[in-house]
Amino acid sequence: MENRKLVIIPAFNESGSILKAVEDIREHAPDFDYVVINDCSTDDTLALCQKQGLNYVNLPVNLGIGGAVQTGYLYGCQYGYEVAVQFDGDGQHDAAYLGMMARTLLETKSDMVIGSRFIEKEGFQSSGIRRIGIRYFSGLLWVLTGKRVTDPTSGMRMVNREVMQIYAENYPKDYPEPESVMAILRMGKKVTEVPVVMKKRKEGISSIGGVKSIYYMIKVTLAILMERLRR
Repeated sequence: MENRKLVIIPAFNESGSILKAVEDIREHAPDFDYVVINDCSTDDTLALCQKQGLNYVNLPVNLGIGGAVQTGYLYGCQYGYEVAVQFDGDGQHDAAYLGMMARTLLETKSDMVIGSRFIEKEGFQSSGIRRIGIRYFSGLLWVLTGKRVTDPTSGMRMVNREVMQIYAENYPKDYPEPESVMAILRMGKKVTEVPVVMKKRKEGISSIGGVKSIYYMIKVTLAILMERLRR
């Protein structure tokens, strides 16, 4: 538990919630460092990071969620962290679970620990349409790998140093969560889920909605299938 641990907070136009996310980490996970990856926000996210003295990396162009998270893994590898966890900047995740996730990563000798909202089914469970999509991706991963992942779209994922290095070199660019889980399952890595409670987004707008949700389902399905075929 003495390993250095990093919280990666990808942020695009999260000025309404980013300070609360950082304060949550400082209060409930004080043994974790953090870095905000400002993905070329068009609101006051960068100004808030500067004014409040937050630890941040500012991307000069918008890379999307995958590029922002990969930047966080590159940062973690460069600065010698042994554990990294993705943590949304929109207020949905609870830093009080980070310590438990770190203990699980160590005690179970896992390569990834996913915070799943569907084990105990408490808190915000996402919309009905999205739950259908999540169950679909869960079933697809099970068919292709024989491994059951109840929440493959969860953005609350903790990984060890080896997976950090894998993701620093190659990480999906958009809608990356199911595809990136498929990638390490294909490599024979151990993925463990733990129950967490997530909150409903209070600020900002989700990147998946309307016609984009159809594109999302098709794109991620093809990406998972292609990842499975890799050698």
